[in-house]
Amino acid sequence: MAEKTTMDKITLGPMPYMSVMPTLLVGANVKGKPNYMTAAWATVACMAPPMLCVALNKTRYTVQGIEENETFSLNVPGSTHVVDTDHCGLVSGAQEDKSKVFSSFYGRLKTAPLAVECPVNIECRLFKSVDCGSHLLYIGEVVEIHADRSCVADGKPDTIKTDPIVYAQSAYWHVGKQIDKAFSAGKKYRK
Repeated sequence: MAEKTTMDKITLGPMPYMSVMPTLLVGANVKGKPNYMTAAWATVACMAPPMLCVALNKTRYTVQGIEENETFSLNVPGSTHVVDTDHCGLVSGAQEDKSKVFSSFYGRLKTAPLAVECPVNIECRLFKSVDCGSHLLYIGEVVEIHADRSCVADGKPDTIKTDPIVYAQSAYWHVGKQIDKAFSAGKKYRK
C-alpha cells in the first residue's frame, strides 16, 4: 500500500464532525405528557456502571422534562419509522403535542416514556448534566433495556434485526454488511 503524506490532507476547521451516528428518539415526560425528540449526538459514557450520554441543545423542549424528572429514555427506531422519527426532530413539543406519534409505555423508572414501535428502548436515570456551551450533555445511568424479542440474539439486541437508522452527512442510512469482528480483526496485523 502506498504511504500517504500530510500533503494529501486538507484542513477543514473545527466542527462537531463524526462520520456516522445513531439516530435516536430521546423520550421525556414534559408537564406530565410523553415527548420524543430526534437526536444523533449520543454515545456510551461508561461500562460499569453502564451509562450513555446524549447532547441536547439547551432550547429543546425535551430538556424541561429531563430536568423535571431526572429521567429520560433513548429509543432506537427501526428504518420503517424514519418519517415519524424525522418528524420528531422537525417539530418542537412546545408547539405541537408529539405524545401520540409513538405509543408509549413505562418501565422501572415510571417517568421515562419508551416508544413501543422502537425495537430497543433504554431507560436512563440522570447521572449528571454538563453545560458544554450551546448544548447540555446528559449522562444517564442505564436502569433497564427493553428489546423486541425478535431482535435479540445471544442476550443482546442484534444490529441487523433491529435495523437502526444511521445518521451521516444530513441523511439517514441503513447499517451495511459486517466486514470483520471487533477485537479480533487486528490479530491478523503483521508488522
